[in-house]
Amino acid sequence: MGLNYAKRMDNIKASEIRELLKLTEKPEVISFAGGLPAPELFPVEEMKKISVEVLDEQGTKALQYGPTEGYKPLREQITKRMAKVGVDAKVENILVISGSQQGLDFSGKIFVNPGDVVLCESPSYLGAINAFKAYEPKFIEVPTDEHGMVMEDLEEILKNNDNVKFVYVIPDFQNPSGRTWSEERRKRIVELANQYNIAIIEDNPYGELRYEGEFLPAIKHYDTEGRVIFLGTFSKIFCPGLRLGWVCAEEGVLNKYILAKQGSDLQASTISQMQVARFMEDYDIEAHIEKLRSVYKKRKDLMINTMKEEFPAEVKFTNPEGGLFTWVILPEHINARELAVKALEKNVAFVPGGSFFPNGGNENTFRLNYSNMSEEKIVEGIKRLGKAIKDMM
Repeated sequence: MGLNYAKRMDNIKASEIRELLKLTEKPEVISFAGGLPAPELFPVEEMKKISVEVLDEQGTKALQYGPTEGYKPLREQITKRMAKVGVDAKVENILVISGSQQGLDFSGKIFVNPGDVVLCESPSYLGAINAFKAYEPKFIEVPTDEHGMVMEDLEEILKNNDNVKFVYVIPDFQNPSGRTWSEERRKRIVELANQYNIAIIEDNPYGELRYEGEFLPAIKHYDTEGRVIFLGTFSKIFCPGLRLGWVCAEEGVLNKYILAKQGSDLQASTISQMQVARFMEDYDIEAHIEKLRSVYKKRKDLMINTMKEEFPAEVKFTNPEGGLFTWVILPEHINARELAVKALEKNVAFVPGGSFFPNGGNENTFRLNYSNMSEEKIVEGIKRLGKAIKDMM
């Protein structure tokens, strides 16, 4: 049957991560592919209790439609989370969305006409690239180093391109590289955005998952003209299955996102919002996040130390101060997609790096996640992966 689809569908491909996760459902596969939190750390018993309380006390409200902006007690709690990253936000600056991924889609919908320019780090988050592609932009990748996006290169690109709509960045423990921006570059990008009249989409799923080093405020902390649109989420610090995130922006900008939300799904789940708000009222979410930090730091350190022992010396990788990922760079003659096939034969999965570059190339890279597998599986998986790399070399 030959239906006439919209041209934009030509630009939308299946997520390589999601396709890989299908292959990793087999219990024998050690998966470093998805950015999945550790399921054993989910507060299942607390959520059982809260769910009953919410339904007993406010059942009809919990199961009813709610305002597009979100459940006000939850929005009030989110302003406290924003304070943690150095942003003084009011309830009027917060929109609850169905995971921060929805905020990426809305950003493309709100800002991008076909042919407009979107700037991003090189590499950048695959889910964002796929979300923006539906709106047919031209991607320009901005070089990065160990301190984040290189501001001199960003400025040169802005000088030479008139129709840049926004720059998309993940300044804390970036996906996929694990790198964190310096304070100097956080300040400088705001200055350049002001000068060249562009928006900044600041994606911050991992900012609270710092294991070592100095805390740095969000880029939005330095925002002087309301150009920074901050995307946050409960997926990495709480429970991804609830599908709750938020947009923090100036009211005039936020109104565009509210209109997009109304046209998309009207509102985020009422009962989920009430459950999360109740959890933060009744329990110590800071203690929960600290537990995540402790477990993930151990797993990260174990993965890095095992890689040092098992990977050939020619293989380079990042040692992030937080977040969920490390980034691996192979010798140029080794293709990570071919390596992924060899690794799957050994029941180990990872995400090849080429998909994180919107304009292609860099096939000698890949991303590893350390949050989801047990310490025993991390060691065994890295040993198998090291063997696969050595076989290819």
